[in-house]
Amino acid sequence: MTQGRPAPTLETGRLRLRGWRREDFRPYHTIMSEPAVHRFFGAEPMGEEECWRRICAATGNWLLNGFGGMAVERLSDGKLVGNVGLFTARRAVEPAFGDEPEMGWIFATETHGTGMAHEAASALLGWAEATLPSQPIWAIISEGNEPSFKLAAKLGFKALGTVDYHGPTKVLQRPSW
Repeated sequence: MTQGRPAPTLETGRLRLRGWRREDFRPYHTIMSEPAVHRFFGAEPMGEEECWRRICAATGNWLLNGFGGMAVERLSDGKLVGNVGLFTARRAVEPAFGDEPEMGWIFATETHGTGMAHEAASALLGWAEATLPSQPIWAIISEGNEPSFKLAAKLGFKALGTVDYHGPTKVLQRPSW
Protein backbone atom coordinates (compact mmCIF):
# COMPACT_ATOMS: atom_id res chain seq x y z
CA MET A 1 0.00 0.00 0.00
CA THR A 2 1.30 3.42 -0.93
CA GLN A 3 1.27 6.13 1.70
CA GLY A 4 1.61 9.85 1.20
CA ARG A 5 0.28 10.00 -2.34
CA PRO A 6 -1.46 13.29 -3.20
CA ALA A 7 -4.85 13.14 -4.89
CA PRO A 8 -4.42 13.10 -8.66
CA THR A 9 -6.45 15.29 -10.98
CA LEU A 10 -8.59 13.29 -13.37
CA GLU A 11 -10.69 14.73 -16.19
CA THR A 12 -13.59 13.26 -18.11
CA GLY A 13 -15.66 14.81 -20.86
CA ARG A 14 -17.62 16.94 -18.38
CA LEU A 15 -15.90 16.67 -15.01
CA ARG A 16 -12.71 17.30 -13.10
CA LEU A 17 -11.95 15.07 -10.11
CA ARG A 18 -9.39 16.65 -7.79
CA GLY A 19 -8.23 16.92 -4.22
CA TRP A 20 -10.40 18.84 -1.79
CA ARG A 21 -9.75 22.54 -1.15
CA ARG A 22 -10.71 24.61 1.87
CA GLU A 23 -13.10 26.68 -0.28
CA ASP A 24 -15.07 23.53 -1.19
CA PHE A 25 -16.57 23.40 2.30
CA ARG A 26 -19.56 25.73 1.81
CA PRO A 27 -20.61 24.29 -1.58
CA TYR A 28 -20.25 20.76 -0.18
CA HIS A 29 -22.36 21.63 2.87
CA THR A 30 -25.01 23.05 0.52
CA ILE A 31 -25.08 19.77 -1.43
CA MET A 32 -25.33 17.76 1.80
CA SER A 33 -28.27 19.97 2.88
CA GLU A 34 -30.37 19.12 -0.19
CA PRO A 35 -33.30 16.89 0.89
CA ALA A 36 -32.86 14.51 -2.05
CA VAL A 37 -29.23 14.03 -0.99
CA HIS A 38 -29.35 13.89 2.80
CA ARG A 39 -32.40 11.61 3.07
CA PHE A 40 -30.12 8.59 2.78
CA PHE A 41 -27.85 9.88 5.55
CA GLY A 42 -30.55 10.72 8.08
CA ALA A 43 -33.71 12.69 8.65
CA GLU A 44 -31.87 15.98 9.16
CA PRO A 45 -29.27 17.63 6.91
CA MET A 46 -25.68 16.95 7.82
CA GLY A 47 -24.23 19.66 10.04
CA GLU A 48 -21.17 21.74 9.29
CA GLU A 49 -19.03 19.76 11.74
CA GLU A 50 -19.72 16.42 10.03
CA CYS A 51 -19.27 17.90 6.56
CA TRP A 52 -15.88 19.31 7.58
CA ARG A 53 -14.87 15.95 9.08
CA ARG A 54 -15.77 14.19 5.84
CA ILE A 55 -13.60 16.57 3.79
CA CYS A 56 -10.72 16.08 6.24
CA ALA A 57 -11.14 12.29 6.20
CA ALA A 58 -11.25 12.24 2.40
CA THR A 59 -8.02 14.22 2.29
CA GLY A 60 -6.39 12.20 5.07
CA ASN A 61 -7.10 8.90 3.33
CA TRP A 62 -4.73 9.99 0.55
CA LEU A 63 -1.96 10.49 3.10
CA LEU A 64 -2.61 7.24 4.97
CA ASN A 65 -3.75 4.86 2.21
CA GLY A 66 -2.62 6.25 -1.14
CA PHE A 67 -6.29 6.61 -2.15
CA GLY A 68 -9.06 8.83 -0.88
CA GLY A 69 -11.96 11.12 -1.64
CA MET A 70 -12.11 13.62 -4.46
CA ALA A 71 -14.09 16.76 -5.10
CA VAL A 72 -15.93 16.67 -8.43
CA GLU A 73 -16.41 19.88 -10.35
CA ARG A 74 -18.14 20.54 -13.64
CA LEU A 75 -15.66 21.57 -16.33
CA SER A 76 -18.04 24.00 -18.00
CA ASP A 77 -18.28 26.34 -15.00
CA GLY A 78 -15.97 24.97 -12.27
CA LYS A 79 -18.92 24.40 -9.92
CA LEU A 80 -18.56 21.71 -7.23
CA VAL A 81 -21.24 19.14 -8.06
CA GLY A 82 -20.30 16.25 -5.81
CA ASN A 83 -17.67 13.90 -4.54
CA VAL A 84 -16.45 10.40 -5.25
CA GLY A 85 -13.88 8.42 -3.36
CA LEU A 86 -12.08 5.31 -2.34
CA PHE A 87 -11.42 5.25 1.39
CA THR A 88 -11.23 3.20 4.55
CA ALA A 89 -13.87 4.04 7.15
CA ARG A 90 -13.42 1.20 9.68
CA ARG A 91 -17.17 0.59 9.74
CA ALA A 92 -18.59 -1.84 12.28
CA VAL A 93 -20.22 -4.12 9.69
CA GLU A 94 -19.80 -7.75 8.68
CA PRO A 95 -18.03 -8.66 6.60
CA ALA A 96 -15.33 -6.23 7.71
CA PHE A 97 -13.54 -4.48 4.85
CA GLY A 98 -10.20 -4.15 6.64
CA ASP A 99 -7.72 -2.18 4.55
CA GLU A 100 -9.56 -2.84 1.29
CA PRO A 101 -11.05 0.33 -0.18
CA GLU A 102 -14.68 1.30 0.12
CA MET A 103 -16.19 3.41 -2.65
CA GLY A 104 -18.76 6.15 -2.23
CA TRP A 105 -20.32 8.97 -4.21
CA ILE A 106 -22.56 11.92 -3.42
CA PHE A 107 -23.83 14.35 -6.05
CA ALA A 108 -25.93 17.51 -6.08
CA THR A 109 -29.59 17.10 -6.97
CA GLU A 110 -29.08 19.12 -10.16
CA THR A 111 -26.86 16.30 -11.51
CA HIS A 112 -29.19 13.41 -10.70
CA GLY A 113 -30.09 11.45 -13.81
CA THR A 114 -27.35 13.05 -15.94
CA GLY A 115 -24.77 10.25 -15.73
CA MET A 116 -22.22 12.46 -13.95
CA ALA A 117 -21.93 10.13 -10.95
CA HIS A 118 -21.23 7.21 -13.30
CA GLU A 119 -18.72 9.30 -15.25
CA ALA A 120 -16.84 10.29 -12.08
CA ALA A 121 -16.94 6.85 -10.45
CA SER A 122 -15.77 5.16 -13.66
CA ALA A 123 -12.85 7.59 -13.91
CA LEU A 124 -11.79 6.87 -10.34
CA LEU A 125 -12.10 3.11 -10.84
CA GLY A 126 -9.99 3.40 -14.00
CA TRP A 127 -7.34 5.23 -11.99
CA ALA A 128 -7.50 2.57 -9.25
CA GLU A 129 -7.11 -0.30 -11.70
CA ALA A 130 -4.09 1.39 -13.29
CA THR A 131 -2.47 2.40 -9.99
CA LEU A 132 -3.45 0.19 -7.05
CA PRO A 133 -2.85 -3.50 -6.47
CA SER A 134 -5.74 -5.70 -7.59
CA GLN A 135 -8.22 -5.97 -4.72
CA PRO A 136 -11.94 -5.99 -4.04
CA ILE A 137 -13.70 -2.67 -3.55
CA TRP A 138 -16.61 -2.40 -1.13
CA ALA A 139 -19.64 -0.14 -0.87
CA ILE A 140 -22.59 0.32 1.45
CA ILE A 141 -25.91 1.75 0.29
CA SER A 142 -28.99 2.53 2.36
CA GLU A 143 -32.12 0.56 1.52
CA GLY A 144 -34.34 2.57 -0.81
CA ASN A 145 -31.52 4.41 -2.59
CA GLU A 146 -32.38 2.92 -5.96
CA PRO A 147 -30.30 5.36 -8.05
CA SER A 148 -27.16 4.35 -6.11
CA PHE A 149 -28.00 0.65 -6.47
CA LYS A 150 -28.35 1.11 -10.24
CA LEU A 151 -25.02 2.96 -10.40
CA ALA A 152 -23.31 0.31 -8.27
CA ALA A 153 -24.56 -2.44 -10.60
CA LYS A 154 -23.25 -0.54 -13.66
CA LEU A 155 -19.88 -0.28 -11.92
CA GLY A 156 -19.74 -4.04 -11.25
CA PHE A 157 -20.75 -4.16 -7.57
CA LYS A 158 -22.79 -7.13 -6.30
CA ALA A 159 -24.88 -7.13 -3.12
CA LEU A 160 -23.62 -9.53 -0.45
CA GLY A 161 -26.23 -8.95 2.23
CA THR A 162 -28.00 -6.48 4.49
CA VAL A 163 -26.73 -5.07 7.78
CA ASP A 164 -28.10 -2.61 10.30
CA TYR A 165 -25.87 0.41 9.82
CA HIS A 166 -27.91 3.48 10.76
CA GLY A 167 -30.86 1.54 9.37
CA PRO A 168 -31.08 -1.26 6.79
CA THR A 169 -28.02 -1.06 4.57
CA LYS A 170 -26.76 -3.31 1.80
CA VAL A 171 -23.11 -4.33 1.70
CA LEU A 172 -21.76 -4.61 -1.85
CA GLN A 173 -18.46 -5.74 -3.31
CA ARG A 174 -16.77 -5.22 -6.66
CA PRO A 175 -14.36 -8.10 -7.35
CA SER A 176 -10.62 -7.68 -7.85
CA TRP A 177 -9.58 -6.70 -11.35
